Amino acid sequence: MSAPSDRIPVTILTGFLGAGKSTLLNRILKDPAMKDAAVIINEFGDVGIDHLLVESSGDAIIELSDGCLCCTVRGELVDTLANLMDAVQTGRVKPVKRVVIETTGLADPAPVMQAIMGNPIIATNFELDGVVTVVDAVNGVQTLDNHEEAVRQVAVADRLIISKKTMAPAETLQGLEVRLRSLNPRAALMDADDPQTGTTATLLNGLYDPATKSADVGRWLRDEDAHEAHHHDHHGHGHHHHHGHDHQDPHDVNRHDASIRSFSIVEDKPIDPMALDMFIDLLRSAHGEKLLRMKAIIAVSDRPERPLVLHGVQNIFHPPTRLPAWPNPDDRRTRMVLITKDLPEAFVKDLFDAFLGKPRIDTPDRAALANNPLAIPGMRL
Repeated sequence: MSAPSDRIPVTILTGFLGAGKSTLLNRILKDPAMKDAAVIINEFGDVGIDHLLVESSGDAIIELSDGCLCCTVRGELVDTLANLMDAVQTGRVKPVKRVVIETTGLADPAPVMQAIMGNPIIATNFELDGVVTVVDAVNGVQTLDNHEEAVRQVAVADRLIISKKTMAPAETLQGLEVRLRSLNPRAALMDADDPQTGTTATLLNGLYDPATKSADVGRWLRDEDAHEAHHHDHHGHGHHHHHGHDHQDPHDVNRHDASIRSFSIVEDKPIDPMALDMFIDLLRSAHGEKLLRMKAIIAVSDRPERPLVLHGVQNIFHPPTRLPAWPNPDDRRTRMVLITKDLPEAFVKDLFDAFLGKPRIDTPDRAALANNPLAIPGMRL
């Protein structure tokens, strides 16, 4: 169980072709808070930053006029990050406090996230902080209908930025927002035209606080609490341990969206570390390809006063981090937020409860799974 992280937080900026990533990135580069940051992009030509270029600081590393560093992805992203870190450690470029990676429009963000978390050398120096996804208001629904990559970009986002809102009819924009909420009900939904959207404080600060270089789970826990309050206000029910979004109106969203679920697991009592390890190991080893993302703050029974923070993408997890104290001393519940594809909430909850030694409570979801042995290959409920 490691101490609070001293790694550099990394934000992934993604979105489909033409969504407006380059425009947003240019706004981010103007923020004075980016002077100690590095930006990794695919090609300089895609991002119109020639007017900011000052001098080369080494292979594929450029210093911008505002003091930010900019790198191109040449070959593997891991190599680019390693070269950046080497340049910093050898004094060829100044230290950086954060990194922003702009993906290609056709990229599934999961491999990018895994590159940061899965390579031991990279994970020693960098920490995945969050995912920001830009969605085009005019073409967003059609893009989600036709491209699985776009669906994944939305599903794993911490913040969803809607661009070109003034160009879209009201009914189109309303349909897009419903669609985005169905895919990712917990992500903050933001307007690309809002002046605050281009600031690092609003856009880039995610799970880790670059000022202290430690886990700042209070922010996403507040988002989670706000989502749960919204969910209960609209549905008027729901119990403490089981908040799901599996039952989607087929008239509101495209059918293939139903394979992606966002849900949370809440537990009042501290969890035995061995039970937690076995649950995570089985989940990621047997079903890692279906686990798009997981964030958790956990009360572990060996030291319940110091919560554990977990952050995973598919079968890759950051080393767990121990916080010095709970973000809210009055709320010490374990909370896991999961985004899955073709992995039902009921199955994950049953698996978790099994390791905690809890009896299973039958629900319609579990009955459907029990009647479909192919739902989870190799596993029986």
